[in-house]
Amino acid sequence: MNVFYEGQVLWSQIDANKHMRHSAYADLGAQARLNMLESLGLKPTSLFGYKIGPVLFKEELNYLREIELGDHVQITCEVARSRPDGSRWTIRHEVYRSDGVKAAIIMAHGAWIDMEKRKLAILPTALSRLFMLAPRSEDYMEELKTIHN
Repeated sequence: MNVFYEGQVLWSQIDANKHMRHSAYADLGAQARLNMLESLGLKPTSLFGYKIGPVLFKEELNYLREIELGDHVQITCEVARSRPDGSRWTIRHEVYRSDGVKAAIIMAHGAWIDMEKRKLAILPTALSRLFMLAPRSEDYMEELKTIHN
């Protein structure tokens, strides 16, 4: 299992129904994604040096089980789809409770953006090679066409 975030669910992440609020899932998924990129050598400072950053087109969240205050969660990340150069990608995050139950699946569809031009960008070759070392899902698909509508 490719765990890129582990932590306790905090009071600030709980909603009025006494379970983890919807936006907390997205926040934790984003942190897991950043941790995965850093583990590959794609640190924010490296990307910012090229004036490039990740950008999301769409994020889908499927809730499977409740997560409550004090639960500990583990979040995995795997690339489920990408172009051969890593310029467009889909990352699957699976959120597990401390009892091992899968509580949610987050699908993040994104690309890279040139932060000055505000246009989509392709990673420099050296960074693209690093991205392509990311863990891949069992059902990984390489896409030649745009995968984000």
